[in-house]
Parts: sequence; structure tokens; C-alpha cells
Amino acid sequence: MIRTVIFDMDGVIIDTEPLHHHAFFSVFAELGLNITQEEYATFLGGSTRNVFQGLKEKYHLTQDVETLLLRKRELFNKAFDEDAGLDLLPGVRQLIEDLRAHDVQLVVASSASKATIQRVFDRFDLKPYFAHVVSGEDFERSKPDPAIFLHAAAAAETPVTECIVIEDAANGVAAAKAAGIYCVAYASPHSAGQDLHQADGIIQDFAELTAESIMAITPAA
Repeated sequence: MIRTVIFDMDGVIIDTEPLHHHAFFSVFAELGLNITQEEYATFLGGSTRNVFQGLKEKYHLTQDVETLLLRKRELFNKAFDEDAGLDLLPGVRQLIEDLRAHDVQLVVASSASKATIQRVFDRFDLKPYFAHVVSGEDFERSKPDPAIFLHAAAAAETPVTECIVIEDAANGVAAAKAAGIYCVAYASPHSAGQDLHQADGIIQDFAELTAESIMAITPAA
């Protein structure tokens, strides 16, 4: 029986991907980088630090990774604060409340920074629902490396066979499967083109999930 649900955040709990896209491409423009949408799609699910480390090596950037990270975060925060219509994805709060009503433990394991996760949690009052929060900034390697999900399961004191991950990006799905965790992928319209074939199930709407249906999942050994 599933006892712990591990949520990605961006693109799963809240659709901040358009804000991240704007912030990243603003920085790319400032750097004079012509990043294609196809290349950008490969970044989804990775931490901002790892993205800029990769770009620094590939394009021989002279700027410090920390400086680039802070600039991108500044642009994201401004867009986040100014977007009055930003909300949780439809059906997500209902699912979270349903899971907690059934005593299912919830964990966030996001590539976002701790500051960004806290910003989202404060704005939408999510802290009471989640037992643990794991940020990708604490790991040397981003998803698809499984470390973040293995850490999340360990923090929840739950065997990976009694966890599921909800993800929206190919890198996140790959990380969940590498960790040996059952994965449900949300086919987000803002993450179009993501290869989700490794997921154990794919949903188009969070109304497709309930606490009872999740708890009934029996991952293959």
C-alpha cells in the first residue's frame, strides 16, 4: 500500500514554468545566448545551478554561476510577485487535502531552491500539508539523478515500494524510476514535448487521482 506521495512542485503543484521560462530566457538574452526551445526542454526538472553550470561549460561563459543564478532568481521572484492570477493547478489542493484526510504522508522534492519553495508555500499556505520538503539545491546532481527522491523517501521513513512520485518532466520521471519508485506523470500543457514514456501512469487532469486510487497502487517488486 502507498503510504507516502512525493510531489514535484513546479509544473505539478503550481504552474510556475511560464515564469521560469521568462526568467531563463531573459538571462539568456542578457548573455547573448541563442538557446532553442528544444535545448531548453532538456533543462526541465534540473536545478537552476546545474543548468547554468552546464551552460557555462558548453558556451564558455565568463560569468560566475552564482551571479547567473541570483539574476535568474531575481527575475523569477519579480514575475511571481506581480502575477496576481497565479494559483495552484486545478484539482491539486483537493488531492492534497484528500490524501492528508487518509493519513497519507506528503513530501515535496523539487529542483527549485529552498527560497522559491518557501515563497510558494507561504503564498498558498501549503506548509501544514507536507511533512518534509527537499530542495534540489542540496544535491550535486539534478534529476534524472535519483538522489533527491531517495532522500525524500528516507526522510519520510518509507520504503520506496510504498511511495509514489508525481512528476511532469522527463528528467523527473527518469529520476523516480532510477530510484525504484512508482511514478505518475502529469502531462502539463506547459511542458509539452516531454517524453513521459517511462512513467507507470500518465494523467491529463488531477481529478483523475484520489487518495483511494493512489493508496491502492501496488508497485511491481
